[in-house]
Amino acid sequence: MHGGMESRGDADIRRFHNEAGMVVPDGMPLVWMNHYYGRRHVTRCYGPDLFLAVMKDSVGKDAGFKHFFYGGAEGVPELLGERMQERFPGLNVVGAYSPPFRELSPEEDEHIIQMIRNSEADIVWVGLSTPKQERWMSEHVNKLSRPVLVGVGAAFDFHTGRVVQAPKFIQKSGLEWLFRMLMEPKRLWKRYSKNVPLFLLLILRQMASGRRPPHPRG
Repeated sequence: MHGGMESRGDADIRRFHNEAGMVVPDGMPLVWMNHYYGRRHVTRCYGPDLFLAVMKDSVGKDAGFKHFFYGGAEGVPELLGERMQERFPGLNVVGAYSPPFRELSPEEDEHIIQMIRNSEADIVWVGLSTPKQERWMSEHVNKLSRPVLVGVGAAFDFHTGRVVQAPKFIQKSGLEWLFRMLMEPKRLWKRYSKNVPLFLLLILRQMASGRRPPHPRG
């Protein structure tokens, strides 16, 4: 929901989403709206769960994926690598980096690009907040040449235990946004107090108009 609302109000973010190789419904409200319009096959693709599923699938294969973790507070991506290798023995983590919370200089950016290239990672997991992670991936996907870039938001904090993850029943209820806001009010209050009412208003307006959303590409 947050990504969609940001996309609606910012042409650059909308372009990032439209140019992405794949965009999936990370939140239950988007799943419910797809069901309302007859797309019953749509299910939630929750970033933190997708992350773990790919980690698990990368172990025990002759050509398992090589992973690079980019984002999070200082020390978090390194800790994430350690936790994932403990949980999935044999997992190939080839790098981790926490960027500073400011705009990077051209020299710093080039250093990061070379670091990821030299790691020969197959997948770069990007754990920055929306829309920062979408912007970074859009700007760097053609500079890194090889890897798939996947934005997973708060997954780094969830899987290192820095932030409490909502219980499954809350996730399924569609109220994970409320749980997260209560856990991190200073950071998330402004985001959700603005986006949730506006999202509901837009949905009700669309339903009342009888207009159907365009069929997704792909």
